[in-house]
Amino acid sequence: MTESLTAAVVGTGFIGPVHVEGLRRAGILVAGIAGSTADKSQTAAKTLGLERGYTSFNNVLTDDSVDVVHLATPNRFHFEQASAVLRAGKHVMCEKPLAMNSKESAELVTLAAECGLVAGVAYNIRFYPLCQEAASRVARSEFGDPIHMNGSYIQDWLLHDTDFNWRVIADEGGELRAVADIGTHWLDLIQFITGQEVVSVCADLQTVHTKRQRPLGASETFSNEVTDSAKTASVAVTTDDAGCVLLKFENGARGSLHVSQATAGRKNCLRFEIAGSQQSLSWNSEAPNALWVGHRDRPNELLTRDPSLLSPSAASTCSYPGGHNEGFPDTFKQLFRAFYGYIASGDFTASPPFPTFEDGHREILLCEAILKSHRKQCWVEVGESQK
Repeated sequence: MTESLTAAVVGTGFIGPVHVEGLRRAGILVAGIAGSTADKSQTAAKTLGLERGYTSFNNVLTDDSVDVVHLATPNRFHFEQASAVLRAGKHVMCEKPLAMNSKESAELVTLAAECGLVAGVAYNIRFYPLCQEAASRVARSEFGDPIHMNGSYIQDWLLHDTDFNWRVIADEGGELRAVADIGTHWLDLIQFITGQEVVSVCADLQTVHTKRQRPLGASETFSNEVTDSAKTASVAVTTDDAGCVLLKFENGARGSLHVSQATAGRKNCLRFEIAGSQQSLSWNSEAPNALWVGHRDRPNELLTRDPSLLSPSAASTCSYPGGHNEGFPDTFKQLFRAFYGYIASGDFTASPPFPTFEDGHREILLCEAILKSHRKQCWVEVGESQK
């Protein structure tokens, strides 16, 4: 049924082409791609083998062949673009964060409900098979009750003061950067696996480089190019390069999160350890096909991803047999399969098997609480708005 659905992608940077690839692998027709200029659209369409490079975002909205629009644009555009997509009568999959603040994200939640359309946020890490397996195991009685969770999400692509991307500027990416950009992935994942929401936070954040060298030309996410200082301008930076957050969950469990985009050698590493009253689980995104299971009174286990050994929910996110590793690109394929399968089912009263706008709104409320906590240096409850 999903074969009758057609998508268009907006955004030609790092993540836009990832969406195109994931859609194709999920069996979804991609009508075309739109960039910030007509030239970028045409170049991306040619590179990706797409028939159409849209000359403008508005051309995507008026294309009657498009059922779903994927937004892979800078954060500051998400609210306006997601609103326009919904008002155009199209379903939407938006990159995180959903908006720049909780006022905007709350409006998007309301608008999606009023329009009766399906609206998702691309927290793709949920769709590693062993993250699905962890969620299944935490729900079992033999795991016990979650009592504490800790972990990190660390990268190194913004280690130097010559490393620059639009995300480091508050007006373009938001007042939080490392927490909002990668920390929210960890927070979404832990709440999904445990079924427990974070209710209060205590944060201490760090800006490693209060000034960065902005290239006078364009800069790409995860670029390894060394910047020529003669072609840069010094720019003040207030967003976080790193930080630590203490967490309290609704069931009384405690947790801690460390984020960093300035840790040499860690390219893209999310780790978690969830301690239950009977067992513990640990996973590392740089070795995503193994889940550690800890025991008190018998030997520990290392579960290798093999659909024949996994719970039904986890096995459904596997495309290959054991020993055939699956990784980052596969998570987008599985996310899109869940999203488009839900649309094709036509039953929007069912519980969505993917991160929704409600989840995206909750993450922004978390971010606002974290920022407020850092500034006040105290515990802050996650409420309806921290602004």
